Amino acid sequence: MARGSRYKVPFRRRREGLTNYRKRRRLIISRKARLVVRKTNKHVIAQVVAARPQGDVTIAGADTRALAKFGWKGDENNTAAAYLLGLIVGYKARARGVEEAVLDIGLHRPAAGARVFAVLRGALDAGLEIPHGEEVLPDDDRSRGLTWLSTQRGSRRRTRSSTRRGSPAIYNAAWSPRGYLTTSKR
Repeated sequence: MARGSRYKVPFRRRREGLTNYRKRRRLIISRKARLVVRKTNKHVIAQVVAARPQGDVTIAGADTRALAKFGWKGDENNTAAAYLLGLIVGYKARARGVEEAVLDIGLHRPAAGARVFAVLRGALDAGLEIPHGEEVLPDDDRSRGLTWLSTQRGSRRRTRSSTRRGSPAIYNAAWSPRGYLTTSKR
């Protein structure tokens, strides 16, 4: 450990690599709600959080385990699931009166097209106003779960949802005025 009268021990969460306090202070000074996105090994978590002097207050939140209620049978840690999560959290936040927010990805690396930006795309499609650059959002095909795979012949193409146990019916879903997901049969 360092010695000397000028050495200052960093905060515990900074030492553990959990919080960037300079970035957090800038987000809180904006006085807007934060769309907090975190990734785990199996899930993606998103919350709309407002800063208060007593502590942060969660306005709306969900994780990808909530997609099972809507018939999602695919992986809960991919770009399509993150997009749908952003859509759900965005609609919940809009129902509770949040119109704009700021994206908070924490210590995650901001790579273009990443899952944290798929959540952002879903929240934007739900109607939240979040400042962003268009170049960081994932492609439409990636956020909808359509990854083109070529077969052995190379002439015929198929979608990922037709080869895996994903649920393409979630894309035929529509939101009712109360905010509940209703699926439409074609």
